[in-house]
Amino acid sequence: MNLKQKITDDMKAAMRAGNTKQRDTIRLLQAAIKQKEVDERIELDDTAVVAVIERMLKQRKDSIEQYEAAQRHDLATAEKDEINILSVYMPKGFSDEEVDMLVNEAISAATAKGMQDMGKVMAILKPKLAGRADMGKVSALVKAKISV
Repeated sequence: MNLKQKITDDMKAAMRAGNTKQRDTIRLLQAAIKQKEVDERIELDDTAVVAVIERMLKQRKDSIEQYEAAQRHDLATAEKDEINILSVYMPKGFSDEEVDMLVNEAISAATAKGMQDMGKVMAILKPKLAGRADMGKVSALVKAKISV
């Protein structure tokens, strides 16, 4: 079963169960997926759906920071609930050791000698790690390893 089908099935289950928070969050997700498909005139595969979910999670994390800074804990709690619902659809993340191993392999594959090869290394890593690791941390790790 692909990810879009699982999301649709979960939407139906949430509607039957009367779980309005889950239903509304999944509707937002489906709308974002549909919008991307319409904008780009393509059918999204699981990887692209994960990218949409990742973007939605990042938006919610940013919102939580803003709400907590403004002492709006009720709104921050709502965003955290949405994060919990959306996180179910994300693939299992890599451990730090696995990320380190993949970075070393990518550096070897790209025969990276310095910062000028950073783009090559990241191009190798991005498809493998998308949605499964924080790409900001991965980028910092790659910089540290190839600038030595």
